[in-house]
Amino acid sequence: MLDRIATFSSTRVGKFAVLAIWIIAIVALSSSAAKFEEAQKNESTSFLPGDAESTKVLAVLEEFGSDDVAEAVVVFARSGGLTAGDRQVIGDFRQSLQSDPPVATGPPAETVFSENGDAAIVIAPVEVPEGESDLLLDAAEDIRERIAERPEGLEAALTGPAGFSADAIKVFEGINSTLLLATASLVFVLLILIYRSPIFWILPLLAVGFAEVTVRAIGYGLASAGVVVNGQTAGILLVLVFGAGTDYALLLVARYREELRRHEDKHEAMAIALRRGGPAILASGVTNICALLVLALAAVNGTAGLGPVGAMGVAVAMVSMLTLLPALLTIGGRRAFWPFIPHFSAGAGIPEERGLWRRLGDGIAGRPRPVWIATLAGLLVMAVGIGAFDQGISQQEDFRGEVESVRGQELLAASFPAGSSAPTDVIVPRPERAEAVGAALTDIDGVSSVRPVETGPPGTRLAVTLEPDPYSPEALDLVQPMRDAARAAGGEETLVGGPSAVAFDLNEAATRDLWLLPPIVLLVILVIIGLLLRAIIAPLLLVGTVIVSFLASLGASVVIFNYVFDFPGQDPSLPLFGFIFLVALGVDYNIFLMARVREESERHGTREGMIRGLAVTGAVITSAGIVLAGTFSVLAVLPLVSLTQIGFLVAFGVLLDTFIVRSILLPATVMELDRRVWWPSRLSHADPPPPAPAEAAEKA
Repeated sequence: MLDRIATFSSTRVGKFAVLAIWIIAIVALSSSAAKFEEAQKNESTSFLPGDAESTKVLAVLEEFGSDDVAEAVVVFARSGGLTAGDRQVIGDFRQSLQSDPPVATGPPAETVFSENGDAAIVIAPVEVPEGESDLLLDAAEDIRERIAERPEGLEAALTGPAGFSADAIKVFEGINSTLLLATASLVFVLLILIYRSPIFWILPLLAVGFAEVTVRAIGYGLASAGVVVNGQTAGILLVLVFGAGTDYALLLVARYREELRRHEDKHEAMAIALRRGGPAILASGVTNICALLVLALAAVNGTAGLGPVGAMGVAVAMVSMLTLLPALLTIGGRRAFWPFIPHFSAGAGIPEERGLWRRLGDGIAGRPRPVWIATLAGLLVMAVGIGAFDQGISQQEDFRGEVESVRGQELLAASFPAGSSAPTDVIVPRPERAEAVGAALTDIDGVSSVRPVETGPPGTRLAVTLEPDPYSPEALDLVQPMRDAARAAGGEETLVGGPSAVAFDLNEAATRDLWLLPPIVLLVILVIIGLLLRAIIAPLLLVGTVIVSFLASLGASVVIFNYVFDFPGQDPSLPLFGFIFLVALGVDYNIFLMARVREESERHGTREGMIRGLAVTGAVITSAGIVLAGTFSVLAVLPLVSLTQIGFLVAFGVLLDTFIVRSILLPATVMELDRRVWWPSRLSHADPPPPAPAEAAEKA
């Protein structure tokens, strides 16, 4: 029964039924898929830890009615001092905000001039209810148009929470279309190169496209149900679907082509390909799904949201490749591979006994111990670079290229305390203690000033201006001292929030997630691989090699980020995202390889089975690795350092795993352990007898 269900899409009637079902589903889901961007939340709260102190401050600000307010800070500056004409322009600008305010913008505060006379700032509140980010973008665009015309030599820029949020939202607004175009183009080129056919690329790309539309529709439903989906999550989701989907397609197609040479009926060939290749694809998909679901335990909202959303994306991609793609392949038949059509031949050569990958396996088999020791040593040397990891990248440093809000912050910091653009919020539940709290905070080195903002049922709200940039490591180092001082003076209920506290809590939560989630992911992966291979040693070996690969990739990437790309630091979430993607996706290739090795070992023994498994899967797994690395590298087209780093790390790690770990380290260690690798299954007790000549010919 299960076999008939699994191979239904390869039957003469089933292939058309499956295609019809997918077409109906796409038509029904298309309207929801088009709304996916609308459901995304790119406000700072979409990245916050749910139970962090800074999040609690946002809840208190809601009681004040200030939670939806982002301050637009407009900076004017002239080297050598503002002229009388400059001051007139600044006054006129403030008056325009007063008399004809941009959408959702409140009355501006009085203009503040710097002590050195070089700069001035005008601050106006922009009220943006949750989910109404278009209001913020419209207000920011209006303000920027008003300051565009100014005297020569007078610089002006919009910065502060409103400026940074507008620039971030603008980046994420175009993320899906940019990534979709870049990823689809890259996959198209790679499929053309891999299959060398002007026709065949259409089939896997069409199956991935169907999966992508389905994922967007389901993603809209998840976001509407309360799952946090932001621009970063959506971008990674798209890459996951294209990367994983194309990988599964390559592996299924390779097995299908192999069976087409051995079986005259294309339906029979596809059924066998699904029976023999399907379990490995299923195990790989389930491994990725379970690993991603572990992210739901993360403290950071954005990371936790990626868990169910990413798992859903991989699940849909896997189902598409095990149902829709087989249907398309059997409908297309052999002719779809033109001009390199795989013809049936009873005497076809055995791919396990020839080719580059066979020669590589034979070479490793000659001296497996020196090979795995040297390879492991090289990877461990690369891992040393982790010591240079620096999570000190600030929000303004996360933008690549020229960004107005970043330039505005630089102009402001040159003449004012840098924290003037984004004060820290302190909530004192007992108003009578507000003065004492303010005095305690003023005594902290790095605090420029403290002023009361408002008093209401939640207590008194103080605004603390820091001397350093509010998004810098120096500002983050002040958060805990401020919290300690505020509680000592105002009581345990006193809260410290605001932009600096948000970044501090985000770093703390990311560190917590990094220590908690990877062990759970490893346990899940071990159980799944153990069930697939029916062994204990082999799963430990597979996971161990992938961990070493991850450490080497992270170490090498950090060195490249710091000394080649000259990035100012690394995003605190980089190690966790890198671990999840590299360990889960890296295990994919080991699963595909070892599933075939076990199949061959049952007939030829472990050493020969390893060589034959490497020979028959080497080319397709390498192609899959190149495609997956290419899809993740597309993240580098986005103007954010954090996404560029994730894309580079995963792409580099996948290539390292594909060409070194899976091709050299794993085969060498398996040959070293020989049949002990299958302990405690029956394969670990004795090698099978060689097949009889007649049986071998029949197998071929």
